[in-house]
Amino acid sequence: MTATATTSPLNIDIVSDVVCPWCYIGKRHVEAAITQFRAAHADIEITIRWHPFQLNPDLPPEGTDRKAYLEAKFGGPQRAAEIYARVSAAGRNAGLALNFDGIQRQPNTLMAHALIAYAQSIEGGGHADAIVERLFKAYFVDGRFVGDIDVLVAIAAECGLDAEATRAVLSEPSTLEQIAALDASVRRQGISGVPFLIFNQKLALSGAQPPEVMLDAMTKSLA
Repeated sequence: MTATATTSPLNIDIVSDVVCPWCYIGKRHVEAAITQFRAAHADIEITIRWHPFQLNPDLPPEGTDRKAYLEAKFGGPQRAAEIYARVSAAGRNAGLALNFDGIQRQPNTLMAHALIAYAQSIEGGGHADAIVERLFKAYFVDGRFVGDIDVLVAIAAECGLDAEATRAVLSEPSTLEQIAALDASVRRQGISGVPFLIFNQKLALSGAQPPEVMLDAMTKSLA
């Protein structure tokens, strides 16, 4: 391997939504792939950038009743349970205990994406991974309503962000307008499902691909 290839950074762009179970599973898969990648390329810097995609952009800011949401999306909780059984099994294989029954309200995730963007914009983005991780866990494990600003500010504080500054950013209408514009931009690029991962702007993967598939894409993107 040449010196240039060895020292080239690995940039991973991840388009996702915090209420997408496959995105949570995909996060675990990319983490496993990165662990393997670093074992072979310890000198390569890895940067991850998260990009917003709302699975349900038309939900009101206060969200909607989970039962009503399941009726509209799947035809009812029984059909949803059948689908989620497969997702839960994939989650367990990735080390996740997804608690779909604990979700009471389906949130609008615009403000949650704004929190991720804010975390990426300060202190070198050092809090971003913790914020994304905590949002996934809050929704899929703890049953917290991540469409509520008080919940989001609490999550920010849990991850080391200043609560007052975070509330001010999330309360600013222009902040949410910017996130909505980014979401729309992603869709215009042809991305219609998540997770969607782009490696060094060269290779893209759709879906929560296995770690070995992601590792292969990481390696090839350095060429």
